[in-house]
Amino acid sequence: MKSEGLRQIVRRMALLLSAALFAACASAPPPVQRPPMPRAPETTAPAASARPAGAGAVMTQAQARWVAADWSELPGWQDDRLFEFWNAWLKGCERPPAAWVALCPQVRRLSIADEAEQRRWMLERLQPYRVESLQGESRGLLTAYFEPTLDAQREPGPGFTVPVYAVPAGLASRKPWFSRQEIDTLPAAQAALADKVLMYLADPVDALLLQIQGSGRVRLAQADGSVRTVRLAYAGSNDQPYRSVGRWLLDQGLIKDASWPGIRAWLAQNPQRQQELLWSNPRVVFFREEALSDLDAAFGPRGAQGVALTPGRSIAVDPAAIPYGTPVWLASEGPMQPLQKLVMAQDTGSAITGAVRADYFVGWGADAGALAGRLRQTLQMWILWPK
Repeated sequence: MKSEGLRQIVRRMALLLSAALFAACASAPPPVQRPPMPRAPETTAPAASARPAGAGAVMTQAQARWVAADWSELPGWQDDRLFEFWNAWLKGCERPPAAWVALCPQVRRLSIADEAEQRRWMLERLQPYRVESLQGESRGLLTAYFEPTLDAQREPGPGFTVPVYAVPAGLASRKPWFSRQEIDTLPAAQAALADKVLMYLADPVDALLLQIQGSGRVRLAQADGSVRTVRLAYAGSNDQPYRSVGRWLLDQGLIKDASWPGIRAWLAQNPQRQQELLWSNPRVVFFREEALSDLDAAFGPRGAQGVALTPGRSIAVDPAAIPYGTPVWLASEGPMQPLQKLVMAQDTGSAITGAVRADYFVGWGADAGALAGRLRQTLQMWILWPK
């Protein structure tokens, strides 16, 4: 779970934002790289092999089938703290898919209601569906991702020599672009990136982690000695295939623990093979720098839906199985993080594919990183869909 401090931050922001939005209504295995932010999808009701007339009725998506279920099937449904979830729903209603446009005004009004009223409204207006693969499998995999917090400098210097790049000119017209190894070794690739350095990090493994997570918070040293925190947000990639460095190590029998702590422990013992490990993943991510206001700092980056992610309440999914902007009930048991809670499908990732598959956004900082680096456990999912 989130740390207590993070719980308090999210709760305070939820109350403040809920009030503001109500007033207005009255007058985005190892973590995976985030894709570019698309336009808000024009989601319509999925094709149906049977209309939702009752329990067992089926609605189909390209990569999933939804089976109508009773609310009593959702484990822990009555115990979730809906006020924490509602803030993520309000974010989702900033760019609602077509299926939710009519309900979002009611979602905004209910942001200041008590949980009993919110729960009654959901029971009346929404239908739960168990998410299954097209073959009928209802169990899948839950992992987690986060925003790393790193130190950086504008100019290279002692201890800060690893560049973070903006999108190079001509990227769209030459895809796939240079691989990670080619960027490090070919003069043509280095020339194309010569004027695209945003800042410099200290550790190439941190740079890889930043690219895999798709965004990060950076404490940037200023000329006057002060420190300014900014966000590095996903801006594009070289369109090379993503290869997990953990999988590379496992396939060679070099480690048994492919979590980030396990990977770093292996690197500490084998520093001479660091470059080889880095080059095993040819995919490179490019970034854009964004200001980080106090309000922005309470949320994550924008996900694929185009809205800011809410720690502990946003997930990445396969949009061919679950449309962005859809509430999802998670039920996951495991040694790291037993979860029974309502979240919003607001992001995706290169390794998030299939019906019962989710990447859980856990926030930022050391605690979030420790959780994201190890979370890998069984998952069941139910989506909530307008009746």
